[in-house]
Amino acid sequence: MARSKGGVNSLKRRKNILAMTKGYRFGRSTKKKQAREAIFHAGKYAFAHRRDKKNDYRKLWNVRINAGLDMIDEKFSYSKFIGALKKANIEINRKMLSALAEQSPETFARIVAKVK
Repeated sequence: MARSKGGVNSLKRRKNILAMTKGYRFGRSTKKKQAREAIFHAGKYAFAHRRDKKNDYRKLWNVRINAGLDMIDEKFSYSKFIGALKKANIEINRKMLSALAEQSPETFARIVAKVK
């Protein structure tokens, strides 16, 4: 009986790992061991940064809303505006508010006038 060797499977595994690291620099794109390490680290960063992206967008929306408020009234700050929205029971999210402030300033101004 002949012994079985894993040459085909090893090559397939190596090829798949290196395919995942296409575009990486130095040994991480050519050496299996370094490529595996790079994939693990990339996965960790991808997981963490998917969560960070949500915070980044929220910060961006806040800045856009504040910029829209500055155009209308410099005394009316972001925090006062959000507080006024809650008191007036206007449930519109920050993403929509920032889009209005950027693309439709007259509609945004009407909302601001309603809560002032």
